[in-house]
Amino acid sequence: MRSLSEIETVSKRASRAAGFSWGEAEEIGKNIRLLELFGLPGIKNLNLFLSEKKNNRFENLSLISETNKSNKNHFCPISTGISFLDQIDNLKDKIISFNNIAYPVLFIPFLSRSSEIIGKRIKLKFNQAQMILNFNVNIYSDSNFSDLIINGEDIEISFLENTDTFSEDEWRNLYKLSEDTFVEESESLKQGGAGAGLTDND
Repeated sequence: MRSLSEIETVSKRASRAAGFSWGEAEEIGKNIRLLELFGLPGIKNLNLFLSEKKNNRFENLSLISETNKSNKNHFCPISTGISFLDQIDNLKDKIISFNNIAYPVLFIPFLSRSSEIIGKRIKLKFNQAQMILNFNVNIYSDSNFSDLIINGEDIEISFLENTDTFSEDEWRNLYKLSEDTFVEESESLKQGGAGAGLTDND
């Protein structure tokens, strides 16, 4: 099994050889590492994308708006992703749509990294599939993305507000229990690290 560092290095070098700048190649390397870490087919999609890039023209998208349409060529997933990442602070309160992104799996890591930057989960919908990106820690999907998806049509991106999964009553009950189990500190407890009350020293 290939290591993640090997996957990142080879992906970066292959992307540079395919005509991307070193900066873009660095981003691609990080992204393919992330896809493979999450169990998504990064190497497979990158191989085919780089092969197709030799003969086909992809449209670059430098300024992202709420509605992004390409009537001729597919949007490049790399340039679109880099633009999205760069502009995330201006996009985080909007619903963003794209009508045509090539190899959309390669676009996913940019969204995952954006989720971490803004501290919000991101919902991605395309080709009747749905995915939740959680702060660049994990990805939840209702579909199997192991199959190759060459073109993402009608892509929609929305940002989810952070909410607790528990009620205020549940929190109060647990907090009350934590107070009931409070142990007054003695010298031996201090040395053992116990009885520190409700303060988390980590």
